[in-house]
Amino acid sequence: MRPPAPVFPLTEGALFPFSVPAVKPFLRHQLERYAQRLGELDFLLSREDIMSDMAQYRVISREHAEVTQIAGRWARYTQREADIAGAQEMLDDPDMAEMAREEIAGGEAELLQLEDELQRLLLPKDPDDARNAFMEIRAGTGGDESALFAGDLLRMYTRYCERAGWRCEIVSESPSELGGFKEVVLRIVGDDVFGQLRFESGGHRVQRVPATETQGRIHTSACTVAVLAEPDETVAVQINPADLRIDTYRASGAGGQHINKTDSAVRITHIPTGIVAECQDDRSQHRNKAKALQVLSARIQEKDRSERAAKDAALRKGLVGSGDRSDRIRTYNFPQGRLTDHRINLTLYKLLQIMEGDLGDVLAALQAAREAEQLAELESSLPA
Repeated sequence: MRPPAPVFPLTEGALFPFSVPAVKPFLRHQLERYAQRLGELDFLLSREDIMSDMAQYRVISREHAEVTQIAGRWARYTQREADIAGAQEMLDDPDMAEMAREEIAGGEAELLQLEDELQRLLLPKDPDDARNAFMEIRAGTGGDESALFAGDLLRMYTRYCERAGWRCEIVSESPSELGGFKEVVLRIVGDDVFGQLRFESGGHRVQRVPATETQGRIHTSACTVAVLAEPDETVAVQINPADLRIDTYRASGAGGQHINKTDSAVRITHIPTGIVAECQDDRSQHRNKAKALQVLSARIQEKDRSERAAKDAALRKGLVGSGDRSDRIRTYNFPQGRLTDHRINLTLYKLLQIMEGDLGDVLAALQAAREAEQLAELESSLPA
């Protein structure tokens, strides 16, 4: 909930007070620095020798684009503040009062919108957020019912990806006997995939009457989900080949006659860490090896990320959690039609729609919680 806005000073004789939203002092200080930095970057880009170092030119140009966006919104904000101040002075003029009220009302609404935009623009950005992602779904406690739920989660996420205009492909899968999956790895390609799905990592619990239950009793099962940022190709090739053990085998499952005739499936083990990745969805052993290497690189990168997050968690427990698979993040209660995300105390009674891919409200709430967290961190890091 937004705190009460301060009352803007009025001239004597004003008809009534207007409350005008104001950027917090620590944000105003940050934003004024961006305006100054824009002038510095303009000077650097105007130098004749700037093109002699293309790497430096690209870095400065990228920063210039980001700073220009923030400085532009801040300039608009201060202009609207000045417009409202001018309108306040016209309130005691009977001929101008009505127009002044309209100007102030419109200005207030725009200031609120600009403040939200500026806060988001100031938050630190994870460079991995724009990347494609691998999603791993594994059955946990609950036996066959857990595997069936893993299949339901796969359907939910692929439906959401379709809505978002993303492309999905299964990298590897281990089907269960009664349907569903013991494990399935999905590659998701699109804009800002990792940034939007990163908070899906963790333990997902389901409460429902299984199809195999004859007495109508509710069972509780669980799956784990891990979302990994797809690394750069340059990162993937930095793995020392001497640290890899590569095994080939015949793929199992659907795939026609060819799939059982050649050893096209590939399993790669990173010996120093024991991390394993495999791929069997392509007829080409070469392509399967390339995909498995991508997954392996993502898992090694995620291991490093998790270790850093664990160190950070020792100092501060994040609201949306560390993304560790042991964290129970969400419960899907089918008898009540309820989804509960335990990290942010979010409860929605539209479980069937969510299972059909309507994840927008859940993901937006998690993102908003993270932004609030980051904003609090930013405020506490600045001098009083």
